[in-house]
Amino acid sequence: MTYPAPHPEQFAAQRTALADVVAIPVTPYAADGTVEEETHRALVRRLLDGGVRTLTPNGNTGEFYTLTPEERRTVLELTAEEAGGEAEILGGVGHDVPTAVEAALHAQRHGATMVMVHQPVHPYVSQLGWLDYHRAIAEAVPELGVVPYIRNPQLSGERLAELGESCPNVIGAKYAVPDAARFAAFSRDAGLHRFVWVAGLAELYAPSYFASGATGFTSGLVNVAPGVSRGMLDALRAGDYPAAMKVWEQIRRLEDLRAADSSANNVSVIKEALWALGLCRRDVRSPAASLPDEQRAEVAAIVKGWDI
Repeated sequence: MTYPAPHPEQFAAQRTALADVVAIPVTPYAADGTVEEETHRALVRRLLDGGVRTLTPNGNTGEFYTLTPEERRTVLELTAEEAGGEAEILGGVGHDVPTAVEAALHAQRHGATMVMVHQPVHPYVSQLGWLDYHRAIAEAVPELGVVPYIRNPQLSGERLAELGESCPNVIGAKYAVPDAARFAAFSRDAGLHRFVWVAGLAELYAPSYFASGATGFTSGLVNVAPGVSRGMLDALRAGDYPAAMKVWEQIRRLEDLRAADSSANNVSVIKEALWALGLCRRDVRSPAASLPDEQRAEVAAIVKGWDI
């Protein structure tokens, strides 16, 4: 199936929303391990009040792969209801194609204007299979903006170009391969101006990726300190790289803790920081784990030193 070319303004609002801080909200848990709905609403409200205008419920910082299908629907609904039109909703979808399509249609019914498609989880991912997977999802929701989450360094930019050619609702890419030179090549091979490029490795990689064409970045840190993330975006938009690197230096230790051991504590560090601020419990679901005591103390000290 080949779509006609979209109207130039069809996805204008969504493209603008991607060229921003794309927040990945955490999923807070109650003492019994269930999703704590009121805390979730409060954390989303804090993001909105902090100037965040793009939200990705069911992202990796939200522990997408540990949530049940019902919980993923709940997280999407809570986020959309609390946002109430104040932010664009970029719902995370994935797993098998029927599950991803069902989740995308559910997101659309509840006000999402875009979906972010998680990297396919399979031991054998071919480039043609990647293309077929994303095409099937995009064709099922032609009115939604679709954003592939690219973590596979073997994927070529030409494959994304093919996807964009057949599915005009594929409007951006969350690029999360930790290689700035590869990103520069990939984005140009795919079409630098055809897609909105989101630096998918957050603030630490944002300056180098912005230098090569990214205009937005994802963030889990924004849950803790919305003003810090907004400060980096403002500096990057102004082309003030020294100012952006001052933010980089400020957040470096916390982000290094998140990145250690192949990002084993990516979510745990964010939840620990939120716990230190009295905003939610520190619990994460296996196969992640809460931080050891010495790292808990370090995270609390870092957060205490910030003006939040």
